[in-house]
Amino acid sequence: MSNNYWDDEEDEVEVPEHQLDGDALVKRLRKAKRADEKRIKELTEQLEGFIKEKRQQTVSEVLAKKGVNAKAARLILKDVEDATEESIDSWLRDNGDLIGYTPEIQNEDTQKDLATLRQQDILTQGG
Repeated sequence: MSNNYWDDEEDEVEVPEHQLDGDALVKRLRKAKRADEKRIKELTEQLEGFIKEKRQQTVSEVLAKKGVNAKAARLILKDVEDATEESIDSWLRDNGDLIGYTPEIQNEDTQKDLATLRQQDILTQGG
């Protein structure tokens, strides 16, 4: 018994296309189809890897910009499909308390309103 293994298709002698009979042509087409399917699978896996890497990078950048711990990225990546700055902001507004995040107040008018409300609260509690 021999220990030599090989594909029978690779042993075929290349015949010019105009001399191929039906079976040889079908075998050749099937071989080409398998090669194409293999290549498509490889490219799909690469694309999925790049997409995953880009999502992780986007989430990490947004979290760093907002001063949030990078470990929160794992939670966000599980919940957010489309990792854009807007979707991450929305997640932080909804779930930020889980990771100890409080959004910064950016508007001066809002800060003044909050200060006024605090003063009113102090007056109503004290009086």
